[in-house]
Amino acid sequence: MLDVGKWPLFALLPPQDLRSIRLACVFGASGNETLYVTENDEVFVLGTNCSGCLGTGDIQSTIQPRKIDVLCGKKIVHLNYGSGPHVVLATSDGEVYAWGNNGYSQLGNGTTTQGLSPCQVSTNLLNKKVIEVACGSHHSMTLTSDGEVYGWGYNGNGQLGLGSNGNQPTPCRLAALQGIHVCQIVCGYAHALALTDEGLLYSWGANTYGQLGSGIKSNQSCPVQITLDKERVVEIAACHSTHTSAAKTQAGQVYMWGQCRSQSVTLPYLTHFTCTDDVFACFATPAVTWRLLSVESDNHLTVAQSMKKEFDSTETSDLKFLVDGKTIHAHKAVLKIRSQHLRSMLHDEEVIEIDQFSYPVYRAFLEYLYTDSVNVLPEDAIGLLDLAAFYGENSLKKLCEQTIKQGISVENAITLLSAAVKNQAKGLEEFCFKFCVNHLTAVTQTQGFADMDHEFLKDFISKAGKHGAFRN
Repeated sequence: MLDVGKWPLFALLPPQDLRSIRLACVFGASGNETLYVTENDEVFVLGTNCSGCLGTGDIQSTIQPRKIDVLCGKKIVHLNYGSGPHVVLATSDGEVYAWGNNGYSQLGNGTTTQGLSPCQVSTNLLNKKVIEVACGSHHSMTLTSDGEVYGWGYNGNGQLGLGSNGNQPTPCRLAALQGIHVCQIVCGYAHALALTDEGLLYSWGANTYGQLGSGIKSNQSCPVQITLDKERVVEIAACHSTHTSAAKTQAGQVYMWGQCRSQSVTLPYLTHFTCTDDVFACFATPAVTWRLLSVESDNHLTVAQSMKKEFDSTETSDLKFLVDGKTIHAHKAVLKIRSQHLRSMLHDEEVIEIDQFSYPVYRAFLEYLYTDSVNVLPEDAIGLLDLAAFYGENSLKKLCEQTIKQGISVENAITLLSAAVKNQAKGLEEFCFKFCVNHLTAVTQTQGFADMDHEFLKDFISKAGKHGAFRN
């Protein structure tokens, strides 16, 4: 939840205007410009207006909010900004608008003419629907609904990922990622990151401070894959004004690398942060937002949002679970409503100790009761699947199966297959078995295969043989 009043520019607005804000960002080389969207879908800007980056049609600064009529009602879904500065945004219809500094064609219109008002970017996008935009210092990138990445503008450090260092005046597709479905794209000052739907991370561009996370400091003009201790990445982050990168894993861990308080960190470093926004709140200079943030008012939260907000709350909880020496705060009424097993289990206790499940598993279970979603690693999803079967939580069981399917790999396939058999999850068992058969040579070389129970191994070989796995 964002309190925009923390930024000096928003302190100029009266309380009634602050309460109407739905989306907001602070940007510019000095953090002196802002754009916000109201609940009525009106777009306002204020600030110093460097290089016409406010899109007002002139270069006059303003401490009074000015409405951008051409963007009102456009339903902005994504916005980013470069330190030139320039601004690029995407609407719910997949349209792209850009304005501001254009010395390196970062507006994507084939010219180097400064843009004082928002203009639609369409050249070379071939009627693609854009769902995300990203800006570096003087380059821009977009992500389409079918997972393709386009870039344009300055390319002196290979930040467009095209395999060259030549500037690009209009949008050009990043061919190196062809066949890979990208689900998120972000840009740093002169580098870029991409996240695939399989949780894989790629980076390219400038690397003087190790911001690519590759362990070296050489620039890369083509995407290179980066690993975070074999963890699945669910979010990536970078900021136009820094040489810093960040990522969040499925387990909720936040990593950072690149320029970190004047140090060069060339490999992803595990932090104590809980979200990627914290990385740039602490390390970005100036303190800008790396993305367009949603502003939620407590007075307008839905029941689901309120439930999610109160999970593990020390202020309102009336029950504690002790698991592996760690505490999880909960609410008896919520648990009794959401789980038949807990309804029969809970009485007058204030503290309950759990020893049959691990902390990640039990926390994920309780969080599921508040959010109807599962956020665990595939390996922890096995334990959560056991819990779901033991507690009779069929909906949770299905979510665990989905998580396991998404996270299956050669290394863990046998373990996941064994868990599916144990929990009588027939659909998951069939999925894992087919994966093992399709990758049989690699699977048989893993430690998991070597550690298989004799009877389980015999059954697996018999079934695999019936499916023709051993035919020449």
